[in-house]
Amino acid sequence: MSSATEPAPGRPAGTGVDDEPWSDFRRHLLEDGILLTTGVDGIYGRSATYESVVGAVDALAVAAGADLGATNLRFPPVMPWATFEKNGYLESFPDQMGSVHSFRGNGRDHAELLRRTESHEDRGPLLETTDIVLCPAACHALYPTQAGVLPEGGKRFEIYGYCFRHEPSTDPFRMQSFRMHEFVYLGTPAGARAHRDEWTDRGLAVLRGLGLEVEPVVANDPFFGRPGRMLAANQRSEELKFELVAPVFAARRPTAIASSNRHVDHFSRPFGITTADGELAHTACFGFGVDRITLALLDRYGTDPNVWPVAVRSVLWP
Repeated sequence: MSSATEPAPGRPAGTGVDDEPWSDFRRHLLEDGILLTTGVDGIYGRSATYESVVGAVDALAVAAGADLGATNLRFPPVMPWATFEKNGYLESFPDQMGSVHSFRGNGRDHAELLRRTESHEDRGPLLETTDIVLCPAACHALYPTQAGVLPEGGKRFEIYGYCFRHEPSTDPFRMQSFRMHEFVYLGTPAGARAHRDEWTDRGLAVLRGLGLEVEPVVANDPFFGRPGRMLAANQRSEELKFELVAPVFAARRPTAIASSNRHVDHFSRPFGITTADGELAHTACFGFGVDRITLALLDRYGTDPNVWPVAVRSVLWP
C-alpha cells in the first residue's frame, strides 16, 4: 500500500486523484454511474450506458472494413505462454504483462494460503504459474495460427477482444483491461505499408465523423529499459507506428484512441510465416481503441448520450 509520500504505481509523484488533469472527468463518470470502481486502479465495472456507446463504436469499426473481405476471428482474453515467449512481448514490455497463476498445493498449503490472505501477506510462494498469460494485444494470438505460406495477395483479418496491460492509474483512459478492434494484414512489405496507410485514413474518417478532433502522429511503444530506448528511436525514425490522438480533459491533453502499426517481420519470423515467393511476410495492423474512443466521446459530449448532438447520435445509432 502506498504511503502519503509514495505515489501508487502509474501515478505521478506529488499528485493525488483530485488534482490530476482527469479528476473532474473521472468524478463525473463515477458519480453518474457510467463506470464503477472495483478497488483496483484501472479496473472498472461498466454501465449499460457505457456499453451502449461501446457497441455503437464497435459497429462503426466493423462498417469501416466491411468492403475488405477480412476473415473475422475472435480469441479469448488469455493466450498460451508458448506464443507469448515467441512474440517478443516479454523482452520488450515485462512491466506490462499479466501472468495467470493457480493453486496446486495440498491441504496444509491451502490453510497457509487462507491465513496469508486473511493477514494480507504475500500469497505468491503458494501459487504456481499456469501455461497461459493475459493477452496484451488482440492480434497476438493470430500469428501462430498462420504458420506456413500465405496465398498471393496475403491475408486480412478482423479481430476484436479484451487486452490487458499492467499500468495501474486513476486516469480512465489508462484502463488495465480494455478492448481493441483490429484489422490485420499479413503479406508483402508493400502490402503491409499500404494497409497501414489505408487504415490510418479510414480511422481518421471514422473518428472525425464523430466530431472528434483527431490527428495522426508518429509514435513509439513504451519499450522497457535501456535497450528499449533504441527500439523506440528506431520505431520512430522508420515511422512504424502512428497514433490517432484526440485532445481530452479541460487541459486538452493529446491522447491516443487508435493506432496504426507496421511490424515488419517481427511476428512472421518466430512463427514461420512466408509469402508465396518464400520471403518472410510483413504484417501490419490498425486498432480502434474501443474503450478509449468511448471515453473520448463521453469527455467531449457529457455522460448522457441522450443529449449528445443529433449529428453524432445519428452516426452512432442510425
